[in-house]
Amino acid sequence: MTDTLFQDSLDLLCKLISIPSFSKEEENTAAAIELFLKEHGIETHRKLNNVWAFNKHYDASKPTILLNSHHDTVKPNSGYTRDPFSADIEEGKLYGLGSNDAGGCLVALIAVFRHFYDKKALKYNLCLAATAEEEISGKNGIELIIPELGPLDFAIVGEPTLMDLAIAERGLMVLDCVAHGKAGHAAREEGENAIYKAIKDIEWFRTYEFAKKSALFGPIKMSVTVIEAGSQHNVVPAICKFTVDVRVTDAYRNEEVLKIISNHVSCDVNPRSTRLKPSSIPLDHPIVKAGIAMGRKTYGSPTTSDQALLDITSLKIGPGDSARSHMADEFVFVDEIKEGIELYIKLISEIC
Repeated sequence: MTDTLFQDSLDLLCKLISIPSFSKEEENTAAAIELFLKEHGIETHRKLNNVWAFNKHYDASKPTILLNSHHDTVKPNSGYTRDPFSADIEEGKLYGLGSNDAGGCLVALIAVFRHFYDKKALKYNLCLAATAEEEISGKNGIELIIPELGPLDFAIVGEPTLMDLAIAERGLMVLDCVAHGKAGHAAREEGENAIYKAIKDIEWFRTYEFAKKSALFGPIKMSVTVIEAGSQHNVVPAICKFTVDVRVTDAYRNEEVLKIISNHVSCDVNPRSTRLKPSSIPLDHPIVKAGIAMGRKTYGSPTTSDQALLDITSLKIGPGDSARSHMADEFVFVDEIKEGIELYIKLISEIC
């Protein structure tokens, strides 16, 4: 059965690679996934470019595991030497845009869902969700369909982790800050320089240490990355704008961090979004314990995924290597997909 699942998965991934599926343009890969599932006797649901399904013997009285990965890709960078949409297998590597991030994970999770689809007496329901717009954290991806999926106990999010257990993920907030002064002539003692007011706040961002530190990530990291002020040399600027990149750990919620910042600085602080939340799963969670028992390592992931848009406990794990994501001539090892299917099945079998 696993060999059949593996070959079907490889064929599906080759098909998906051949179809351009940039974020917000995933309608054709969504159709391909929908068709694949229907051809294998699975009832599907679709909203925009998101496709999902439930196991055959779904029981509303049981908790549900979400199996989620994405089928959108970034655009190929200028370093590509191969056709990004040609799914070529050479020396055990499957090349193509989205092969590693996150095609291998997606087709492996689809295989696992098929494996458990018609089994009776499972302890958990399974919900498979192949989603869009992950690469841009878009609002028409996983976030759009969460209300359609019903109660979810926890999620397995398919991203390339070498099948190790990413038990936490940083959140992200981008803050647009504005320091206000008063315009005046630079040659006279006029005005109130907004740059000088901004400097005080920028120094706070550089030096402040939050009270709580994450066991996996350490302290929250804040970096001022953009600054803009002034129009000409002899005018004291009335406004100084700057941008802060805030990498939030699992020790805080985004809203808590934003409140602390606003209480300490004098500038206006406007978050572009608080949607990209930090996430974590306890080490004693059954799925984590099962993975550790199988010899998989645990770690905190510095990259952001659809975990950031889930309000449930989640584990990030999948075939492939995060270091290959978005690289030129992207690839995934064929054997990684097979191993991924086998390990996913073992993990879920341990708790189901």
